[in-house]
Amino acid sequence: MIKQAPLTESYFYILLCLYKENLHGYAIMQKTKELSMGNVSIGAGTMYGATGNMIKKGWIEEVFGQEWDERGKRLYKLTNQGKEVLLCEVERLKSLMANAQSILEN
Repeated sequence: MIKQAPLTESYFYILLCLYKENLHGYAIMQKTKELSMGNVSIGAGTMYGATGNMIKKGWIEEVFGQEWDERGKRLYKLTNQGKEVLLCEVERLKSLMANAQSILEN
């Protein structure tokens, strides 16, 4: 397991959106709104800054060639390292929720 600082909401949702499919930036922004029921909105500047940083970290990669969508937009793909980062964050969040529930229910 990777030990890391907690993810920002933007990073978390970008990785989550890419867990099952390759998506372009605008699709990630739209899916984030959908998954968060409108509570999280990723702007274009945040989106492309975050994806650039995550590419450098090796968490995601651009998909080239035939994998680009029909409009020629670049697609992003979650790497194995990115999956591990996401799953570690999910476990961290589960632990936080368990701690909160143990206090609030007593």
